[in-house]
Amino acid sequence: MNDNIKPQQCKVVNALDTLLGKWKPIILQHLLAEGTLRFNELRKRMPNITQRMLTLHLRELEEQDLINRVVYPQVPPKVEYSLTEYGKTIEPLMEALHQWGKSHLQHIENVKKSDLTKDEGNKEASIH
Repeated sequence: MNDNIKPQQCKVVNALDTLLGKWKPIILQHLLAEGTLRFNELRKRMPNITQRMLTLHLRELEEQDLINRVVYPQVPPKVEYSLTEYGKTIEPLMEALHQWGKSHLQHIENVKKSDLTKDEGNKEASIH
């Protein structure tokens, strides 16, 4: 890789910036799995997110052309969110990240177990 690449030119940094945040990947996963969802349906699926944070992330995803926002002229207002055709192209990346995350968690767990085993072995060696 070229060390002279500026962060804004790096395609990996650009892709990660698009997904940056605790909630964006979760929002995208729900829309990938379930299709069109209303604001409150998304909020119910993520009970720890604030209304403000959900609104902020939805706007950012809409600005990046990953999701559609459709407002129906009725009272009370009905707003639905779905992936754009472009947004659907993120599915293989999300699946790859899911698989890597699963593998990574297992790896970290194994490292911790290995460290505990080493510590126990060192304690036993110092006792004898």
